Amino acid sequence: MGTDIFLLNISGQDKPGLTSSLTSVLAAYDAKILDIGQANIHDTLSLGMMFEIKTGKKSAAVLKDLLFKAYELGITAKFTPISLENYEHWVSMQGKDRYIVTILGDKLKAEQISEVTKVISEKNLNIDSIKRLTGRTSLVKEEEYPRASIQLSIRGKLNDKSEFTSRFMEISHALDVDIAFQEDSMFRRNRRLVCFDMDSTLIQTEVIDELAERAGVGDEVKAITESAMQGEIDFQESFKKRMKLLEGLSESVLKDVAENLPITKGAKRLIDTLHYYGYKTAILSGGFTYFGHYLQEKLDIDFVYANALEIKDGVLTGGYVGDIVDGHKKAEYLQLLADNMGIDIEQTIAVGDGANDLQMLNLAGLGIAFHAKPKVKDNAQNSISSIGLDGVLYLLGYHDRHIDLV
Repeated sequence: MGTDIFLLNISGQDKPGLTSSLTSVLAAYDAKILDIGQANIHDTLSLGMMFEIKTGKKSAAVLKDLLFKAYELGITAKFTPISLENYEHWVSMQGKDRYIVTILGDKLKAEQISEVTKVISEKNLNIDSIKRLTGRTSLVKEEEYPRASIQLSIRGKLNDKSEFTSRFMEISHALDVDIAFQEDSMFRRNRRLVCFDMDSTLIQTEVIDELAERAGVGDEVKAITESAMQGEIDFQESFKKRMKLLEGLSESVLKDVAENLPITKGAKRLIDTLHYYGYKTAILSGGFTYFGHYLQEKLDIDFVYANALEIKDGVLTGGYVGDIVDGHKKAEYLQLLADNMGIDIEQTIAVGDGANDLQMLNLAGLGIAFHAKPKVKDNAQNSISSIGLDGVLYLLGYHDRHIDLV
């Protein structure tokens, strides 16, 4: 005797014991569950179960009993017969490549989701699941920090990933939304190290510009800083020029600047959560160790690599101690930390905003350009520009309920 395959779709008001009641009916007929999944939106349930049962009296009876049980529970049941050929084709799809697309913004509009899913559809990729990662939003109470994120799990063969991601970048620019794309690999689920640029990433300022203002050379240094961040001049050259302009600045100014550093929105929430879940964190900065160590204590950062100011007789000499931490050096330190921790480079994350961050962003398993310059966004794997630094957590797949435990 053969078997029949059915897809049971349930919809209606969610209530305790509903899944238990339905599976009890299937158990009484010795049905085999082939697949099961459910979603709950505004206490309205959508439940799907695919099951196999022996052809004949059992097959007809189980459908009748399920319909009766659904009527008792006040829900709607719909059955779809599935052919063996159709089922086997579905099974064969499980070996296809899997990817994660994360959409982030201060709020999400239908147009943004429509354009993203249109690209996915055009590439003949299937969306297996859609999950909301941020908490529910009130329509009455104004949010102090509005943010919204959904995660799409997609499957299929993707021949040209760069063309696919460039389409997302176009949508991102046009519709003011962040779209991150990642392979759903073993490494994605086992990341262990997160490295941050400091200036304009962990803090909302460039420290060297702050020092320059105190030294009375603000405009000259800002012009050089901006040119370096845009990638117009070599970082090492710009660093030496700016350092010379700081010659004679009193050491006492450093403490005052450090105590007034503006921490980036979401930074503490991000780092507290990362530590709670066992990640290590590092600052890899073209800025200065004095301020890196201040942030290390304030935010509980594990490692700091930055430039050391040369100070003699209580004033800055305009020089520095040791090698200059430029883009190449940041990537070197990222690899060093991964090696010291005994992890694969794919298990690392790097976050930065400037041209001198691109090497480490592209070396890391997940590189994120954060509120970055256009050149950096266009050349990085992923970017966040619409919300705070804690947006990194949504790219890792964390839901607000996991974050709020911390």
